[in-house]
Amino acid sequence: MSVSANIWALIPIKARGQGKSRLAVTLSDAERDALVDAMLRHVVDAAADAKTVARTVLVGPSRHGMDAGIPLIDEPGSGLNDALAKALDEISNARGRPDRLIVIAADLPCVTALDLDLLAEAPHGTIAIAPDRHGTGTNALCLPLPEAAGFRFHYGTDSAARHREEAERLGLSVETILSEGLEKDIDEPSDLVDAGQVYTIKH
Repeated sequence: MSVSANIWALIPIKARGQGKSRLAVTLSDAERDALVDAMLRHVVDAAADAKTVARTVLVGPSRHGMDAGIPLIDEPGSGLNDALAKALDEISNARGRPDRLIVIAADLPCVTALDLDLLAEAPHGTIAIAPDRHGTGTNALCLPLPEAAGFRFHYGTDSAARHREEAERLGLSVETILSEGLEKDIDEPSDLVDAGQVYTIKH
């Protein structure tokens, strides 16, 4: 990837109170909201520190206290895949649109700027996919534009495999990116050990 490439990061976020419901057995509503905010802030900071990322954009119903200077694309209210489709369409048609768009989950407490730079280095005409720790979910994508402007998101069960199939539909190559920072999302109570870098659970 050329050092002069224009690369943006897109981070989807849920409405306050709707995130990390599977952690309700361990954390109170207030604790879950605080964890969600802390992880989002960490991912936004990682994007800001990445050498390759020129701009960060949020998509969702609220910016969760993030800087007002970070653009927020409102979601249509019909789920993550539709929200990302809308954001991809807006970004692909924006003046000064990026050469690549990194779509990254907001619940990666171990992600670093180097992880995002690694995603950005995907070869021309290639979609980079960073799976979760189980190898089945998708924690980040790096989409070349305009080649992947018509990419259809398939977050949900077996999303990593479905996103590989989507890349094939578009005639694009796929590169799998493996790193601890990109693999470690927080979904289950057993994952909380990895959240300690950004949030302390007080029990």
